[in-house]
Amino acid sequence: MGSQWGRLPAFLLLPIGCVPLLIHAQDTEALAKQLANPIASLVSVPLQLNYDGGIGPFDDGAKFTLNVQPVIPVSIGEDWNMISRTIIPVASQWDVFPGAGSQFGLGDTVQSLFFSPKALTANGWTWGIGPAFLIPTATDELLGGEKWGVGPTGVALRQTAGGWTYGALFNHIWSFAGDDNRADINATYLQPFLARSLGAGHTVSASLESTYDWEGGQWTVPFNIGYSKVSRIGRQLVSYQGGIRYYLEAPGNGAEWGVRFIFTLLYPKK
Repeated sequence: MGSQWGRLPAFLLLPIGCVPLLIHAQDTEALAKQLANPIASLVSVPLQLNYDGGIGPFDDGAKFTLNVQPVIPVSIGEDWNMISRTIIPVASQWDVFPGAGSQFGLGDTVQSLFFSPKALTANGWTWGIGPAFLIPTATDELLGGEKWGVGPTGVALRQTAGGWTYGALFNHIWSFAGDDNRADINATYLQPFLARSLGAGHTVSASLESTYDWEGGQWTVPFNIGYSKVSRIGRQLVSYQGGIRYYLEAPGNGAEWGVRFIFTLLYPKK
């Protein structure tokens, strides 16, 4: 969602019953607000397509990654929700380093579980915390780390009456099993984010998806800017988002720039 760690998916971490044919502006606005909240009580299936260019010593390598990211909230009593967020990457890459050729297939899966109180804090913040798991589902050794991993994940954010959403998401993954010939994984992911509702389901957003590889002592820091719109296709509620990113910091042979498009299926409660 470079070094061996750089070939793994970015940990992002970020994605129907019958609904009325007519969607009012306040409905799309409410859905846009929920989409800006990683732990909202909204079932959604984001299909996030990323393109990263300028990879390799001659800047001629590139990578497409389609992240399938279902988000499923589950009520676990009067006071708590559990939000399951899964990232399943499908990748196509070529010339990511000299002699690498091309690869296509699944990358490693990241499964996160957030336990979040239903009530806001006195200052209007919401938060969630839980475990994150790295599952070695890659179908090619150059698309994953061939390691099992686990660690903590958490998020905290605040949404204002003026349409702002701001907060941060983090996780840290340590590998604990897998191929002994592959490098250990010890990485921190930090994603501060900011979004501004423009009304009628339109939103602009910005985020840093920073990963620090403690084994290699290297930051990877793409800065993302995006624009999204909640809409519908027939009876199906959807969201479209497009954006660009620039890598403020990356390994020597890492990507320099990228683009992103997200198509999200939305399943609000009746």
